[in-house]
Amino acid sequence: MTIARAAARVTWRTPLVILLCGCVIATLGFGPRSSLGLFLTPMSNEHGWGRDIFALAMAIQVLMWGVGQPLAGAIADRFGTVLVLCGGAILYCIGLAWMAYATTPAEFYLSAGFIAGFGIAGCSFSIVLAAFGKLMPQRWRSLSFGLGTAAGSFGQFLFSPLAIVLIGNFGWQHSLVIFAGLVLFVIPLAFMLATPPADAAIPGAAKPQSLMHALAEAFAHRSYVYLMLGFFTCGFQLFFITVHLPSYLVDRGLSADIGAWTIGVIGLFNIIGSVTAGWLGDQMPKRYLLAAIYLLRSLAIVAFVILPVTPLSAVLFGAMMGLLWLSTVPPTSALVALMFGPRWMATLFGFAFFSHQVGGFLGVWLGGLLFERTGSYDVIWWISVLLGIFSALVNLPIVEKPVHRPALAAA
Repeated sequence: MTIARAAARVTWRTPLVILLCGCVIATLGFGPRSSLGLFLTPMSNEHGWGRDIFALAMAIQVLMWGVGQPLAGAIADRFGTVLVLCGGAILYCIGLAWMAYATTPAEFYLSAGFIAGFGIAGCSFSIVLAAFGKLMPQRWRSLSFGLGTAAGSFGQFLFSPLAIVLIGNFGWQHSLVIFAGLVLFVIPLAFMLATPPADAAIPGAAKPQSLMHALAEAFAHRSYVYLMLGFFTCGFQLFFITVHLPSYLVDRGLSADIGAWTIGVIGLFNIIGSVTAGWLGDQMPKRYLLAAIYLLRSLAIVAFVILPVTPLSAVLFGAMMGLLWLSTVPPTSALVALMFGPRWMATLFGFAFFSHQVGGFLGVWLGGLLFERTGSYDVIWWISVLLGIFSALVNLPIVEKPVHRPALAAA
């Protein structure tokens, strides 16, 4: 009876079911977080806070997401993904709901920053992609990375206009509570992405490897370090734009609706960009793909900053950035899986993602700080341009092949 049930469960959990459930989780995990920049102006106005208060809370959230990602990845690799996804959804829900009723900066930092940040780490697309790396057949893997990333972008496209509608009809507090409730739908879907623990047999993992050995191997690998450095820029640019672009457009005389639709357009076009990047990752060297993405981002930012800001230029910028937005994630994930295999992928991608989030922390925080000091975002835009050029160069020397493990081969 037990064997029959197990066989039925395995048969029913087809790659398509796993892919669909993982994509919905990615949508719910990334959507509410990506729309939080739309709450900056109403929350700051109601509480009488400067933009640096909101920016620091979001920066803490980004950093805690990064700090929590390797831990969440290690737990997922060791004990399976269900525990991590469910726990992350609960913390995420608590953080968003408490954020709605925070009345002091300290309370805001704790709820929106620390609790929500750790929650996002547990139910983010990073955990979903790592599960795909273990559960999907090899021929589906790269494309599934692209589709999972695109699903997070669809969440951005869906939740940004939804946030504007909810704020307009129910107020920003109730909007956050509604988002908190939606996040809980991650819990039943998580069971479709159940992965075996590290001590169970995993297809494709021919040789056993301890966590400490995996970490030592990765951080001694030059290409992994280059990958992390490039991912730092990705976080810096993305989170600065997500949090501060709506207010930047309002400062330039555009309506809040234009900011919401621009963020939504980024998410919509990133669906195309992420799927395309996942497909291109199988057609060309991934290091060249990453270098091109970072360079094109810098060029798009330069054009946006030097040209007049209009509704059309804002939407066009959103479309261009959307094509390049999370398109770094499929080739980055695929490189981690290629170099080190799937066994500790959630952990190793988690550390790479930590670098991404450190960049995001600095982008969000410096954006608010420099705005309060200078009255504009000009400096942070040009820092983003320079970092994009740096990342384009640092990805070029990456070696795209599995690591050599003589010790494990001899064992």
